[in-house]
Amino acid sequence: MLRLFVLPARLYMLAALTLFMVPVTQAEELTGAEIVQRCDKEANAGHDQRTILTVILRDSAGNEKKNVYRRYWKDYEGRKKIADKMVLFTRFPPDARGTGFMRWGYIPGEGKNAEQWLYLPSLASTRRVSVRDPGDSFLGSDLTYQDISPRLLSQDNHQLLREETRDGQAYYVVESVPKESNPLYGKVVAWYEKTANWADCNKRRVEYYDTRGQLQKVQSLTWQKVDDAWVWDKVLVDNQAIGHSSIFEVSDVSINVGLKDSVFTERTLKRGVKE
Repeated sequence: MLRLFVLPARLYMLAALTLFMVPVTQAEELTGAEIVQRCDKEANAGHDQRTILTVILRDSAGNEKKNVYRRYWKDYEGRKKIADKMVLFTRFPPDARGTGFMRWGYIPGEGKNAEQWLYLPSLASTRRVSVRDPGDSFLGSDLTYQDISPRLLSQDNHQLLREETRDGQAYYVVESVPKESNPLYGKVVAWYEKTANWADCNKRRVEYYDTRGQLQKVQSLTWQKVDDAWVWDKVLVDNQAIGHSSIFEVSDVSINVGLKDSVFTERTLKRGVKE
């Protein structure tokens, strides 16, 4: 948590100049946990978002399936133990247009799975969709429910492996090993941008390994900054275990639009959102 101190004007100016002259803390002074905390856990995604989400699924033969959604998302900041809420309305393909999907995610460490609902316009009915396994696929993609769910910093052992430079960009490479006895992954290795300002530090690559140490999939991320919030631009997930890949593209981004709680209800899932 940031703390503010009241300083005389002359000293305040000196402190401000000094602050902007100091680069990101040197690697030898950092721990892996500190980097994850600052770059991942403290990332600014805004209070809410309205976007278009395009998901392209590609099988080992090169065949593609494309889905386009209008996406609404809101950060609940742990109120009533809710981390966030999301609603997706299908726009493409045409035969699935109007299908709605809603997800309420809960803060980690509570032992409570996300709640999900699916609305099918062809049946004019809504049903709950259970999350039985954190390794289940999200929207049929190569991301799992665990991949899109937050984890407590204390759930993993984080180690700064090294610094390296790729295409002119310096990165912190951090290995995170889960502490649970039967984890989905044996370890996850992430590349975080080394920047002059922690607010601009983003995760650009993630490698997922199984419990035997075999590389399972690689996630590559690019980001866009909208109104001081960082949002996915394009994400590629290459599942090397099965030769499948998924592409996520985010466009038409609006941040902090003031989404009401009523957006994230079964009633809205059926009726849609008027824009």
